[in-house]
Amino acid sequence: MNTKSEAIVLHTLRYGDSRLIVDMFTREHGRLSFAVPAPRSSRSKLKKQYFQPLTLLHIEADVRPTQQLHRLKDASLLTPLPSLLADAQKLAIGLFIAEFLYHALRQEQCNVPLFDYVRSSIEWLDSRRDRYANFHLVFLMHLSRFLGFFPNLTLPMSKEQLVTSNDGCPQGKKDDAGCYFDLRAATFCAAPPLHRDYLLPEEAARISTMMRMDYATMHLFRLSRQQRNRILDIIEQYYRLHLPSLPELRSLPVLRELF
Repeated sequence: MNTKSEAIVLHTLRYGDSRLIVDMFTREHGRLSFAVPAPRSSRSKLKKQYFQPLTLLHIEADVRPTQQLHRLKDASLLTPLPSLLADAQKLAIGLFIAEFLYHALRQEQCNVPLFDYVRSSIEWLDSRRDRYANFHLVFLMHLSRFLGFFPNLTLPMSKEQLVTSNDGCPQGKKDDAGCYFDLRAATFCAAPPLHRDYLLPEEAARISTMMRMDYATMHLFRLSRQQRNRILDIIEQYYRLHLPSLPELRSLPVLRELF
């Protein structure tokens, strides 16, 4: 079936001397893999630069549900990303995000809100001159919403911790002091769960604060390298619990060193 779609390049692998295998996340069909003739010159119809990680493309392709590799007929840039490729720190973030999405979206079907979130995030990063050191943290925290395991930020209630309104109805706990956070269940709890995948109250108390971060306000949250890397450790552990197939990411050590 001939189709046109917007697409985000996730990964490119050279296959022999004459072909590339390009994995993309498309707006219309979700995750797809394409067999692409390797560009041999600047005059090639499909340019080499089109297949860099996180490149945003308009594509025309022959997509057949029974095939694993589809035929890419044409491609053009959807949005140029000059800053993302020229800035070493942004490039490191981009390579990490692309590698993460390559593994996290292996079975992802059409998911327009997810596609739009990833695309707008990439464009935001490219447009920024500074104040983006927390970008990868915010991106991953909010990505979980589209993948189905966004943390439940409702606080647990107990007899000692209930807040009662004037009419006597329980309103919930005032704050998250003393709560644990169960990484498997993705929720706060009043007592530690019967497994090791949880955060102690001191770190659990930061979850609500972390989830309030967005691209517009994240520069207001001043984090040291140690704090930023600890948050990244927690996010990585959280994703591994919910995406067991997630492997060790080769781009992660570079990101830790830079930020």
